[in-house]
Formats: sequence, C-alpha cells, structure tokens
Amino acid sequence: MGDDLDDLDGDLNDVFADEDIDGPGGVRTFSIAELAEEINRVLEDHFDEGLWVWGEISGLSVKGENTYFSLVDVDARGAKVQVNVNLWRRERVKLSATLAKSGLELANGIKVRVFGNLDYYAGFGKLSLIMRGIDPNYTLGDIALKREELIRKLKQSGDYDRNREVELNLVPLRLGLVGSKGTAGITDFLQQIEESGLGFDIKIADVTVQGDSAPTEVSTAIRALGRRDDIDVIVVLRGGGSKTELSTFDSELIAMAIAESPLPVFTGIGHQIDLHVADEVAHTHHKTPTACAVALTELVRRFIDKTEGAWDDIAARATQLLDEAGHGLTKVAREIGVLTLTAVTRADERLDDRIGRLRRRAPQLLAERSLAVDNLELRVSLLDPVNVLARGWSITRTTDGRVVRSVDDTEPGEVVLTTTRDGVVTSTVTDTKKRS
Repeated sequence: MGDDLDDLDGDLNDVFADEDIDGPGGVRTFSIAELAEEINRVLEDHFDEGLWVWGEISGLSVKGENTYFSLVDVDARGAKVQVNVNLWRRERVKLSATLAKSGLELANGIKVRVFGNLDYYAGFGKLSLIMRGIDPNYTLGDIALKREELIRKLKQSGDYDRNREVELNLVPLRLGLVGSKGTAGITDFLQQIEESGLGFDIKIADVTVQGDSAPTEVSTAIRALGRRDDIDVIVVLRGGGSKTELSTFDSELIAMAIAESPLPVFTGIGHQIDLHVADEVAHTHHKTPTACAVALTELVRRFIDKTEGAWDDIAARATQLLDEAGHGLTKVAREIGVLTLTAVTRADERLDDRIGRLRRRAPQLLAERSLAVDNLELRVSLLDPVNVLARGWSITRTTDGRVVRSVDDTEPGEVVLTTTRDGVVTSTVTDTKKRS
C-alpha cells in the first residue's frame, strides 16, 4: 500500500500542476471544498477497483445501523498507524452471510483483511476506508496461528499437561462453575445436573465470557475457586458463539490459570467442533456444557454403582462364609456329640470298675479306719484335763480366769482358785517366792 500512496502523491502533484496558477509562488489555491473534491477524484482514479487492507480491529462501535472501527498496525519504526473504516448498513447485510458461514464476528483485537474504497470526508477532514468485503480465511488463519504458538509455548514450559496430573476426587460432587449466569450454557448445565437427582453442591462465579475483559475475569475466577477447600472440580462453561467470541478461551491468561490450578478443571465450551487452548490444557474437556454435566453425573454414578457392587460382593461373601461356618459348626457339633458319648461311656465303665474295687476293699478299709479312730480316741482321752487332774494335777486361776503359770502371775493378798479332780479350792496368796 506504501507504493500506491507514493503514486498517489505524484498524481496529486500532476493534477495540481495542470490547474491554473494563481496563488503565491505560482501554485494554485484551492478552496477546502475544491480540495476535497480533488482528493476524492484522485482516490477514485487511482483505486478505481478498490483495495485490500489488513490490520487489527480497534475501537469498534455500532451507531444506528452502521459500524465504525479502526484498522491498527505499526510502521517500521514501531510507531502506531491506523486507518478509519466505515461499514454501512447495506454492506453489513451483504457481509453477514459470509461472516456467519465462517463463524466470525467483527470484534476488537482480531486481525482482518478487508476490501473497500478510500473516501475523504470533508465534513471531518478525515480519510476513511468504505468497507465492502472481508477475507475470512485471513482471520481464521491468524486465530489458528496464535493458538498453535500458544500451545507450543505451553508444551515447552511443561504447563500443557500440568492440570491433567492433578488428582480427581472419587466423588466430585462439589462444583465451582465459571460462566455467565443466565446464559444458555449455564442453564443447560444446571438443568442436566438437577435432572440427575444426585446431591451436587454448586457455587457459581459469574463472569463475562466474551469481550476485552473476559480473559481477565475468567482467569481471576479460576484462581479464586482454586484457593477454596470446599470444591472438588472447577468447571469452565461457555455456550455456542462465533469463532471470534469463543477465541476468548484461546487466551494465555485463561490457559495459565487452568494449568496452575490446584484443582482439576473441566471445560464445556462452544459447539461440537470447537477446541480451544483452554480445552487442551484442562484436566478433562467436553464439547458442550451439557456434555460436561453428563460426564460429571456419570463419574458419580459409576462410583455409586461400584460401591453398591462392592457391598453386594461383601454380602454374598459373608453369606457364603456364614453358610460354610454353619456347616462346619454342625459337623463339629456332631463330632463333639460322638466324642462326648464315647467319653461318658468310658467314664461310666471306669466308675463301675472303681465301684467294684471299692466294694471288695470296703471291709478292710473300714477295719483300718476303725482302728485308727480307736487310737486317736485313746490319745485324746489321755490328754483330757479330767484325767490329768485325776492323776494329782491341779490348775490355779485368778478370779478373772487367768491361769497362774508363774509366781509373777499373782501377788500377796490376791485370791486364787485352784481346780482339782473333785472341786475348787479358794486361797489367798500370803507370799510368793521364785525358785532359784
């Protein structure tokens, strides 16, 4: 385009040189209106077939039925350069089918290659490109290129598979949703979860999912949910949309938030055919919000089925063991019965034998025991105090019943009682004397 503008300068000089010379220095003087007409005539002559221009959309706005934006670029010195673009209603209607077929929508930050005619509007003194066409493949290629570059960067840094290494809870019932409340994506997801009848606990981070602020809002929400201890899985949701709207989820901000999340991140973004960088780095990605909800309910149901199956196995095994134990106990009981009967029979036999032997020895044993008793009786009678007293012995006691065994046990003047074979003698002690 630089060569074309150089040629345009030459054309303008030629035009002005051909006009009447009536200004200072021999150069023609124009009125502003005349100048505007000349500029537009030259632009029309020089770019009579139109021209293609590429750049990044900035400052997009819609006023009435017309669309306005700037195409921005940088020159060789790194300075910002731009051209204004006007898309009138009639042309927008014509281009809507092309954009829709490609899944594109004009938005700030995307690179486009547009076709149109240059126009100088004297009312504002501004040069604009009147847009009449667009090359969707250029934009799609740029989006794909940026996505591939980011994926390559994530793989080189080791962040590409990082979230997939995070352990997933066996029963992921506590969900943290990142999405825009009230949108079809969130609604479809919640409806599927509710119809499952399972006890999910859901917390929603309401964010913008398209536009300039979307990457920051989504990534901030992911990081905030990742710091909580009451969530099992973070779920990032976005319903269908154009490729430019969904390109939010090709953002490096969102990709890094997912990669660095301490919790597993599930995604359900866009349509069946869409795959974004957020999907690629997520722990698990699904084609749509509904598919994501179905997958989560299936995870929980599989755990429930597995648990119930384990309990069934335990019950069956326990029943089997009880049956085996019952059979074994019955067998042991029969064996014990047999052994007990045998033991009792043998005991009876031994007892009968002993009774027989005892009956044979009883007279002898009685005689022996009778003689022993007589001997004991004799020995006892010899020790009887009556018999001892009859032999001339006596027992002296104090009046309180103490036996006097020593002269120290009494004193002069004390009354003592002396028991003899045939009575008791009461005496008063007059003197005591120890034997030397």
